Amino acid sequence: MAERLVVVSDMWGTKRGLWIASYFGYLQQYYDIVFYDCQQLGDIDVPVSTEENVHKAFVEGGIDTAVAHLLKKESIPSHYLAFSTGGTIAYKAALKGLPMKSLTAVSATRIRMEDQKPKTPLHLIYGELDEFKPNAKWAKNLGIDLTVVPNFGHHLYSDEKIISQVSLGLLELATKKAV
Repeated sequence: MAERLVVVSDMWGTKRGLWIASYFGYLQQYYDIVFYDCQQLGDIDVPVSTEENVHKAFVEGGIDTAVAHLLKKESIPSHYLAFSTGGTIAYKAALKGLPMKSLTAVSATRIRMEDQKPKTPLHLIYGELDEFKPNAKWAKNLGIDLTVVPNFGHHLYSDEKIISQVSLGLLELATKKAV
């Protein structure tokens, strides 16, 4: 039986997420994948879909709404793969008791404001040039190891090289039990 993988999009959801199909291409053979569009989880509906407007909608209640919806929808312990705002949502949901086998979060934006870490194996990945990445002091205080990829910014999760590396790490998780 395949492991279950819950994927939570970045703030754009399916609107700008063609890159997400590359992850599915690598992972669907080994995982039963459940996908959540961040905007749908957070009930985000802005008349003008600019980065500023969408971000503001998430910060002003959308993240909390998305966390609540994820907690209602998911009760099966699963692996999680989440991007940007989706990483924040998954991290916060884990802190509130969402059953997780692991969390791989790429460019999670607002977890640097958290003062606790979830009780699940974490793999937090950031581009070296990502202005939203937590600093080393935050990571040390919480006992979290960050993976920082040189010469990449916030949207590293949409780069094919990173997609293959992140997917390989998740494939190792899925196939470890089979060996």
